[in-house]
Amino acid sequence: MTTRRAEAVALAGLLAAAGVTHFTRPGFYDPIVPRALPGPARFWTYASGVAELAVAAAVAHPATRRRGGLAAAALFAAVLPANVQMAWDWRRARPARRAVAYGRVPLQAPLIWWAWRVARHRS
Repeated sequence: MTTRRAEAVALAGLLAAAGVTHFTRPGFYDPIVPRALPGPARFWTYASGVAELAVAAAVAHPATRRRGGLAAAALFAAVLPANVQMAWDWRRARPARRAVAYGRVPLQAPLIWWAWRVARHRS
């Protein structure tokens, strides 16, 4: 397997795993849905899970990899407000939980870069 293909497969796997957890553990995601979004948090939890699964499928397939990579970059940017919400809400949590919450915010930058890199290299 080429390095570029392995990167795409790994990104698709990460997105698919994250998408599945939105359905298997929605209670983790509901509280970090930004309160400014209309409707119930569970709707947004499930909608983002569907989006992650759809983007994972697009990244996994070479014919749609470029668009999938671009969609993944946009998705990673779109979930940044949820990560900021989590960091804010957990600012007084135990140190380990706070580290997880704070770590999610800057992690978006390398994820966006990774998705962009996959989009640039379709094969």
